[in-house]
Amino acid sequence: DFRPEEQLCYRIGQLYMISKHSHEQSDRGEGVEVVQNEPYEDPNHGNGQLTEKRVYLNSKLPSWARAVVPKIFYVTEKAWNYYPYTITGKELICSFLPKFSIHIETKYEDNKGSNDSIFDKEAKDLEREVCFIDIASDEIPERYYKESEDPKYFKSQKTGRGQLKEGWRETHQPIMCSYKLVTVKFEVWGLQTRVEQFVHKVVRDILLIGHRQAFAWVDEWYDMTMDDVREYEKNMHEKTNIKVCNQHSSAVDEIESHAKARVCQFLKHIAHPHT
Repeated sequence: DFRPEEQLCYRIGQLYMISKHSHEQSDRGEGVEVVQNEPYEDPNHGNGQLTEKRVYLNSKLPSWARAVVPKIFYVTEKAWNYYPYTITGKELICSFLPKFSIHIETKYEDNKGSNDSIFDKEAKDLEREVCFIDIASDEIPERYYKESEDPKYFKSQKTGRGQLKEGWRETHQPIMCSYKLVTVKFEVWGLQTRVEQFVHKVVRDILLIGHRQAFAWVDEWYDMTMDDVREYEKNMHEKTNIKVCNQHSSAVDEIESHAKARVCQFLKHIAHPHT
């Protein structure tokens, strides 16, 4: 099983990375607004943490999508993490786009990604494509690249880890794998395949960039306790919400009502182009 000390270490690093990354990527009214982040007790899984966020991302969309969505466009992200930290879930929905959802379930195991059947129960009726993500070798979009965050060149002063070379997964210890089951649904004729493929690519890039940063920022979070990182998380959420929300918080409800009508009209035109 995933050892308790490794569970805690990964969890602290992930929380630190998400908070810092969200703050860095939030600017001029776009980014991540934290709506809810609090302890939660699930009847099936027990104690955990529940978060709800609004992710504003109009400028991140391709041109064909920006032509459809409103100027202020966001998806709602709801995530739950259960203790011990071996399973998490995340769901993203958009009130502007009917029949659109992203569901991400995560499991962690103490191996190198060798468990091909880890999601057999959850996805037994789904067609799946397995994609390995290598934080050292896989390329990221050029606009996100920083040499200081490249695991091939970064070396931790506190842990001695780093400068990962080709084949590092076969030689480095300890090692763990984060398994993700990503399900994208956009059930609109004429756009389904294009949108679902685009979203899968975006999710893959986000996971790759985030885990590279968690590794490269290890000296910043390695000495933190869970209380330390929760306090850091709280402070960063407050700062990030100020960057994001001051631009458009008063306009969201009004824009949402207009956006729903606009998108529904567009989708109706696709389904019935001659009406």
